[in-house]
Amino acid sequence: MTCTSTDQAASQDPGTGTFRALRVRNFRTYASANLVSLTGTWMQRIGQDWLVLQLSGDSGVALGLITALQFGPTLLLSMYGGVLADRYDKRRMLLVTQALMGLLALVLAILVATGGVALWHVFALAGGLGAVSAVDAPVRQAFVSEMVGPTLLANAVSLNSTIFNGARLIGPAVAGLLIGAASGNTAPAFFVNAASFAFTIAALAGMRAADLRPSAPVARAKGQLRAGLSYTWAHPDLVLAMGLAFVLGTFGFNYQVTIALMAREQFDLGAEAFGLLSTTFAVGSLTGALLSTRRSVRPRQRFLVISAVVFGLLTILAGLMPGYVSFAVMLVPTGAAALVFSVANNSFVQLGVDPQMRGRVMALYFMCFMGGTPVGAPLIGWISEHLGAPWGLILGGTVCAVAGIGAGAWLARGRRVRLEGHLAPPRLRLRVGAPGTRARVPPAAVRTAEEAAAERAPGQQFLGG
Repeated sequence: MTCTSTDQAASQDPGTGTFRALRVRNFRTYASANLVSLTGTWMQRIGQDWLVLQLSGDSGVALGLITALQFGPTLLLSMYGGVLADRYDKRRMLLVTQALMGLLALVLAILVATGGVALWHVFALAGGLGAVSAVDAPVRQAFVSEMVGPTLLANAVSLNSTIFNGARLIGPAVAGLLIGAASGNTAPAFFVNAASFAFTIAALAGMRAADLRPSAPVARAKGQLRAGLSYTWAHPDLVLAMGLAFVLGTFGFNYQVTIALMAREQFDLGAEAFGLLSTTFAVGSLTGALLSTRRSVRPRQRFLVISAVVFGLLTILAGLMPGYVSFAVMLVPTGAAALVFSVANNSFVQLGVDPQMRGRVMALYFMCFMGGTPVGAPLIGWISEHLGAPWGLILGGTVCAVAGIGAGAWLARGRRVRLEGHLAPPRLRLRVGAPGTRARVPPAAVRTAEEAAAERAPGQQFLGG
């Protein structure tokens, strides 16, 4: 049996197992390279945050601003990236975006190594990286389905998150050790990240194009951005998922700010301790991602709501921890809850859209998930700087928990409306047989037929969770 036929068999009969998507050669090659590249990315994030604190005099606002600049372009460019993903070859687009991100990392590394770096350099390069990432993210997400097909998509999304958080487990710790060994110099972390992009580029270039499952390209036409928005708005289940993604992404997923401030301000520790805190959060995230690999079907909306509430409550508890060790321990379940929600929400959106709309819908999803960061990160940074680092976690977690409870109440109200409609159905009489005869269908049978029809109605899945 050839490798190509093996890949096709894996997609048609996915079998069971945590790592079943890795049976597909293209995805296996991509995932391996992505682990290396993402490790470098996490090293750069730790190094960048530490560099900003060094250059700004430990300013929480500056730390929030650098995060905002990195994710702000998502608001402007992500939807356009989704249009490009639906219109052009995704693999070739990724080759370009990965090369550009590697180049930006190299420029920052050279500036730091030569001693010519200034805070505005870091801001400008973070904005450039954010602009490229805004296009790269929806293309990369939509490309996963082309590598593995729909039957393995949920598992592949979970494995991608596992890889992402495996890299988060390794990258911050290595970055902290490198920065500490270099007496606070962050250049080595940036050089490693620049080199790591070569692995992803090589993996993309070496894929078997015949094994990919590209969706039919969308021809260039006016109104394609508007069509993506209209499609999403017409599906209330997608609206709910994106609403939760916006709130949690804006107020909850700011750990690059809150952990750094907790380490430096609350506990008065150095880069090594900061890296270890990020690693403990990654341990939980990796656990949550691995648990999510068991899912093979689209999550239910109730699960999204519950996971959002749990994440918010755990974030509050993390902010209430009195010492370094207890805070580090609390980051493990918090990281797990964050990834359980993130993977479930991502899978829910990807598995609920038409293939020709996937690029644009995923772009909108990333706009919601990351687009609030330019507001949320500086706000959380300001709160942490003026009220104390723990309050950034406590208030952010409160907003997330309240949003989850509100979404749950909305779903419960939809079920009540449907239930009330079934408790008092209109009296229906059906006549069968020849004219002049009467044969009534019993009321119970009428209700059963109505309930069956309601279960087939398009809105049932949304209202019922």
